[in-house]
Amino acid sequence: MAAVKSGSIQALPLLLLGAALSLLFPTGARSQTKTPDGQTVFENTVQFDKTVHDFGNVLLSDGPLVCSFTVKNVSSKPIAISGVTSSCGCTNVTWTREPLAPGKSGTISATFSNDQGPYPFDKTLTVSIAGVRDQIVVRLRGNVHEKKKTLSEMYPKQFGSFAMEQTDIKLGNLSQGAVKSDAAFVANIGKSPIKVEFKDVSEFLELSVSPNPIPAGQTAKISYTVTASRERWGKNYYYATPVVDGKAYAKDAIGIWAVTKEDFSSMSKEEKAKGALPKFKSSSYSFDVISPGKVIEAEYELQNEGKSDLVIYKVDTDMPDKTRTYPVPTVKAGGSGKVKVSLDTKDLPKGETLVIITLTTNSPLRPIVNLFITGAIK
Repeated sequence: MAAVKSGSIQALPLLLLGAALSLLFPTGARSQTKTPDGQTVFENTVQFDKTVHDFGNVLLSDGPLVCSFTVKNVSSKPIAISGVTSSCGCTNVTWTREPLAPGKSGTISATFSNDQGPYPFDKTLTVSIAGVRDQIVVRLRGNVHEKKKTLSEMYPKQFGSFAMEQTDIKLGNLSQGAVKSDAAFVANIGKSPIKVEFKDVSEFLELSVSPNPIPAGQTAKISYTVTASRERWGKNYYYATPVVDGKAYAKDAIGIWAVTKEDFSSMSKEEKAKGALPKFKSSSYSFDVISPGKVIEAEYELQNEGKSDLVIYKVDTDMPDKTRTYPVPTVKAGGSGKVKVSLDTKDLPKGETLVIITLTTNSPLRPIVNLFITGAIK
């Protein structure tokens, strides 16, 4: 029998780990609300006309790409954009420097150099605004091509004449009590206008296409909105079946996923200090080199060092088809508990194995906890 042990995660492939965590849990500001016309308000202080600018499909020969975000003061006091930081040197940013009086607007202008080769890009701008506790993240994205492509090539996921770039769509973090929206380009690759509708739409999901009907040979935008629900925690998929000119295609063909967490933004520092606080004896469960087919039973001992009961709302893994998770009973303040996860190594590839386990909790200081299973398959 292979020896099993727990220990540190110093030996984990850090680049792989970091990339996986960033995909699962991208950062973002809290306390967001949407206006009826789709603009985003942060902490009842500042309103952005959009938080994503999608350039769509562009060419290298198009040269630098320019966009702007409108920032409006919707509070009763003057505010100022105190800083904007780009995620890479390929994006230059300027912004309104003078304070914005109540009701007044400023701009953040960004220029993406578009000189790094043909590839999809997704750049972030981190905005600091006086009076808003959290930094606000806005995005520039698009898909750069070396030469012009047909609509069918650019939108390979096709349902008749209705075509999409992808049907597995990441929406990101979603706080309880909030609503989150995004949009993507779609296309009509046919020779006649098409009407696009949806059926079998998951609860808490809304979708729409504009313009609709989509003119022949033209692009449109699909907008999708997920409303947080206390029935759903952690990573969840929301599905829809496309119906094109009355014809329904594969059931649940479109999947949009979001990670739902508790919202602690209204709590004071003192209130947060009185919350639950999980501490694990070890965050990593390691196994020696084994033959494929063995089931690994991983356990993680925890102590609730907080002053309130600990509730683990959800246990997720990045290998849901190979793992089994178990509900974790409430852990009283000062008490102990265990998290258990089974990993079936059948059909896993040879070499190093890394499974990321993500706990969604009611701890204000540790709302997301990541645990790991590591080992090797011979």
